[in-house]
Amino acid sequence: MAPLLESLATDPLPPQQEPPPRLRASDADREATVRTLLDAIARGLLTLQEGDERVAAAYGARFRDELRPLTADLPPAPVSAPVAPGWRALALLTWLQVRTAVAGLWRGSRRAVRSRPRLAIAVVALLALLSLMAATSGGGFDRGGYGGPGGYGGDGWHDHDHDEDEDDD
Repeated sequence: MAPLLESLATDPLPPQQEPPPRLRASDADREATVRTLLDAIARGLLTLQEGDERVAAAYGARFRDELRPLTADLPPAPVSAPVAPGWRALALLTWLQVRTAVAGLWRGSRRAVRSRPRLAIAVVALLALLSLMAATSGGGFDRGGYGGPGGYGGDGWHDHDHDEDEDDD
């Protein structure tokens, strides 16, 4: 029994266990290695010739353990600075906030309509009356504008200047 305990203490792997099988490299594994190599070439860590050799070896690799040595001597890529979200993301956030606010207003107004239907009908009638008044008043707001009294035509200051020119003759 003692020889068995001594053999277990000295052997790092028991004799019954075999080394794990080699894992095959996928196209994604090869592409990730190639991206790392191209980045190293762009940063000046590898010459074009070294990079070309390693890229060819990466595309020719059949197992994952063949890819590791190709990038083992390269330092990790520097962490990139955070990028501002841009207008599209800000517009999306604004839209989500407006939508949430409108949904909350809608929920609150539905409760108010259910609890006070006469008030809701009165508000709708008032809005309809104001809209009708605005539509029928038409040109009521144009009295002092172009062509009206004090404007650019008719009795405006241009005619007055023209009258003075005639008096000089």
